[in-house]
Amino acid sequence: MTTVTRHQLSYLHDQLEDLEAKGLHYRLRVLEGEQKPIANFDGKEVINLSSNNYLGLTTHRALRRAALEAIRRWGVGAGAVRSIAGTMKIHMELEEQIARFKQTEACVVFQSGFTANAGTVAAILGKDDLIISDELNHASIIDGCRLSKATIRVFKHKDLADCERICQETSNWAGHKLLITDGVFSMDGDIAPLPQLCDLAEKYNCIMMVDDAHSSGVLGRGGRGTVDHLGCHGRVDIQVGTLSKAIGAMGGYVCGSRELIDFLYHRARPFVFSTSHPPSVAATCQAAFALLDSPEGERLIKRLWANTKFFKRRLKKLGLNTGASETPITPVLVGDAARAFEFSRRLFDGGVYAPAVGYPTVPEGKARLRTIVTATHKRAELERASETLAQVGRSLGIV
Repeated sequence: MTTVTRHQLSYLHDQLEDLEAKGLHYRLRVLEGEQKPIANFDGKEVINLSSNNYLGLTTHRALRRAALEAIRRWGVGAGAVRSIAGTMKIHMELEEQIARFKQTEACVVFQSGFTANAGTVAAILGKDDLIISDELNHASIIDGCRLSKATIRVFKHKDLADCERICQETSNWAGHKLLITDGVFSMDGDIAPLPQLCDLAEKYNCIMMVDDAHSSGVLGRGGRGTVDHLGCHGRVDIQVGTLSKAIGAMGGYVCGSRELIDFLYHRARPFVFSTSHPPSVAATCQAAFALLDSPEGERLIKRLWANTKFFKRRLKKLGLNTGASETPITPVLVGDAARAFEFSRRLFDGGVYAPAVGYPTVPEGKARLRTIVTATHKRAELERASETLAQVGRSLGIV
């Protein structure tokens, strides 16, 4: 059946045509099979540089077994929100496991990393409060800040002097103050100056919050994140992480004091009003955290970093600009959005999937490809991918 758009929504057609004219319109690539380094998208086998599956856990045998066993024992769904009848024992066990892993008092699991960030910021702050936020923080942080109705002050990316200027100007703020940053920035792959930000939070009496989505399972001992990697245990009040990247499943979590978590149980709207995770997802996450604390997990993280360093060296040697990246997130900077999307399309034709990112995900004029290396890529695959990137880049005048 064909659905005709009513005239009240006809303006969307004009906006889509504008995207098409600018070369920015895209359609969703469909994965046919497993999320692996060599994957089948839209019926074409390509080297997959687009996945957040850092450690290859989406298809790991231990996680598969855990999911299947959980379905056999507890069924396919929890059947209710956590605050009514949907808190299963396995949910509590997972939260306790994550809290131990992150070395905090307590943890609460959300349905996604996005809702963990947005729900937490909106819950703990109100219109009389102040948020001091890095300009390149993730959209989930930005939305949480807006939902809180607090005053928002933005400091230049990783600019400690600019951050302190705002702290000084607001030192007499009557309400609560939150200083918030990504641990690893999702579009540039650089790491926040967390120890120095903690210094400022302590000096100016701010709550300190870190979104560690792209460092969980990647940085720190056993993948414990930037707080561990940079020696900031006990200095960060709120740690947010994800279960859908290196952990290989789906969801997000918040770690902190027992009182913080108890408060979020009562006031974080995504938690209160969303059905809880299926038991299979919770069991999968338990298996993933157990693996991170094992010798196999240590080997996977070492392989991830070895592949990352190899790939970055290759791209730089071939003349591609990878910006300030320090992590497996390796942007290939282009500038013009239309050229970036054309770059991505030609790469796909050449057997490499590296999606383009433009405004509003990144600022105008800073479009790029975002590539991510995983522990399960083979060196030959990364070599071939880097050569293809360079060849296509030369054909477009990018290299």
